[in-house]
Amino acid sequence: MLLPNVEAIEAYRDHCWQRDPTQRVETVQQAEAFIERVGFTNSLTDSRKPGPSLYVTVCGRRDAVMPHNVQKDPEASLTWLLKDDVIRRGKMYYGKLLKGRTMFLAPRMIPYFFALCGVRKSEEKKRLSADAQAILKVLRKEYESASMDLRQDTGITDRKQFSQALDELQSAMIVIPSEVIYQPKFTYIWTLAEVRFAEQLKTKIDRATAMREVARCFLTNAGMTVPGELARVTGFPRPEVGLGNRALVTEGFAISPARGTYVLADFDERLQQIH
Repeated sequence: MLLPNVEAIEAYRDHCWQRDPTQRVETVQQAEAFIERVGFTNSLTDSRKPGPSLYVTVCGRRDAVMPHNVQKDPEASLTWLLKDDVIRRGKMYYGKLLKGRTMFLAPRMIPYFFALCGVRKSEEKKRLSADAQAILKVLRKEYESASMDLRQDTGITDRKQFSQALDELQSAMIVIPSEVIYQPKFTYIWTLAEVRFAEQLKTKIDRATAMREVARCFLTNAGMTVPGELARVTGFPRPEVGLGNRALVTEGFAISPARGTYVLADFDERLQQIH
């Protein structure tokens, strides 16, 4: 099989990542359906970053670029409001994962991501910082708390120090935002991920299987992936991503026409189905 031409891949991604005016996301229900369909997606990235994006599908075009003044841009504002509504409804997972990437996960993908970057209770004391453990102790008692209240209850007065600890807990898939409040003062309400996604977080999956399924999910909607692309989208190490993609080749789901490049084995048939 020859490599598909660039336009064929982009047309396939336009459909699967909803970068088309006819597939624009305008409601929270449509946003949730999009997240469920693609499995995992960035929230506010634009065409300059790889992978699916809620902002790009709100724009409905593949060349969408986030403006400097996002407050006055209707598409950026709508994406931000949709993000808040998705968080509030709690049907999709949202948080900062590896290397600070803020992503949405469909519930079916949570066990795989947790197997790759999550921290289980038995590992918390060894792997989490003292600040992160202090925040976690409060949340295990209260279940929900605003940022300001968490800072007071933990005694972590330095904002940067507090933010780093929260980011650490998010990347460990232990803490997630459950609400965004703007009045009288902007703040996030934080809760334990297990409160909303207990079943998914209890599922035990080995790393090899998890990486293969993350690779499968991405390739299904991307059509083809080039060297380093999935690693840039997710933050997972390139060697491990490569093992996941090669596992798809072994089972016949993908082919590898060039080093580090993987294409859906039935790409031509899938492309014909969307036309």
